[in-house]
Amino acid sequence: MTKTNQPAVPGPDAAALLQRHALAGHELLGATGHAGSMHLPGLRSLVEESWQRSVQFRANPDNPEAPLALDREELDEYRRQHPLATIMPVIHKLLVLPSHDSGLLVAVGDEVGRLLWVEGDAVTQRRAEGMMFVAGADWSEASVGTSAPGTALALGRSIQISGAEHYKRSVHPWSCTAVPFHDPDSGALLGVVDITGTESAVAPHTLSLVEATVAAAQAQLRVERLQLAAARQAAPARRRTTASAGRTASAAGTGSLYRNSLQLLGRDQALLSIEGRTVALSARHSEILALLSVHPDGLSAEELCTLLYPGEGTSMTLRPEMVRLRKVLQQLSPDAVPGSRPYRLPVDLMPDSSQVLNCLQRGAHRIALEIYRGAVLPRSEAPGIVDLRDRVSSLLREAVLTDGSADALLKYAELPEAKNDVGVRLAALKLLPPRSPKRAAVVADLERLETELSA
Repeated sequence: MTKTNQPAVPGPDAAALLQRHALAGHELLGATGHAGSMHLPGLRSLVEESWQRSVQFRANPDNPEAPLALDREELDEYRRQHPLATIMPVIHKLLVLPSHDSGLLVAVGDEVGRLLWVEGDAVTQRRAEGMMFVAGADWSEASVGTSAPGTALALGRSIQISGAEHYKRSVHPWSCTAVPFHDPDSGALLGVVDITGTESAVAPHTLSLVEATVAAAQAQLRVERLQLAAARQAAPARRRTTASAGRTASAAGTGSLYRNSLQLLGRDQALLSIEGRTVALSARHSEILALLSVHPDGLSAEELCTLLYPGEGTSMTLRPEMVRLRKVLQQLSPDAVPGSRPYRLPVDLMPDSSQVLNCLQRGAHRIALEIYRGAVLPRSEAPGIVDLRDRVSSLLREAVLTDGSADALLKYAELPEAKNDVGVRLAALKLLPPRSPKRAAVVADLERLETELSA
């Protein structure tokens, strides 16, 4: 685990100086309206870079509250099946219990910055509600700017943010320490563990404590996986039951510890993860696995060629690609090598595109929108991929237009495919309150689109 080499509070005098520089930076930020082209003297480099990212994300430093990304029903379902749920007893024992009556809060968030658990001192919890530091709120850099949870996720490393170093001015009375939580097998980012409170939240020993807790939780996660693997080997019947439960969790769009997943959204080359091991695929192999994953009963060579090649593809073209793909999968997991006649995957593989569709079928469009990172293999011209891409994109747009809030519509409008979507912006404008500061940006976008379309 990487530690920051720029502690937020190196000593009382230095801490006071850091705060003066940060407050001066906020005055300059307020005077110019942006930080991307200016130097903010005295700020730590990681803080200045985070502020610049915050400006690019259009995070509002004067908005007092973080946005709520998950309502109670969605939150309960999501965190119940989140991979970090299994290590919460470790977090509770090592961090939450000692935090009671200490003025500190312990927060655990997912990999995109949504807080799933916020526990600790009761009085501090009530104070933190004023800035929406609550379970279900989005504390990513894109939403609230610089904060320990969001910036730790952005950088993939331990972070301490003190007082006025926060981008959002309502958070200046607070300080926080956050450590990202990585999968102990694949190294994938699963979430973040955070301590929030007053100056003691950024003490050096706080950073060491949180890092030690995360390490202990990662070790516990690995032990549980080994125990699960041993149980599967010893009891084939139980293995089938457990695999079925894993498929159910995957179908819910949240995943289990041993989920076999395929990341297709917003990527030209898919990431394949099987039992904790991850590999980047070639563009063609990405297309093949995407098609096989959505046809669990298998495809004949002719059917796969029709879905794969936009022109006159034949089985002679397909065969060498399948040989190369089998070699890749053999190294990753021999159990994952596809069969032939028909071509079929021997393992359940859950693409993130299917997670989005599953969420939409359940009416959970907020979660679907969070999972959606962009179009399915956006540069692919394979007919089957084009159809899948259009289906996922159109169903998501329809759901957001039908049931989405103004914030959901604006989040969707930020996607590349919605850059020129007039309908989404008009729908957002109807839902925004008359005095909302977000209306100006939407109106400006509509005027831009009107000018471009009339040119």
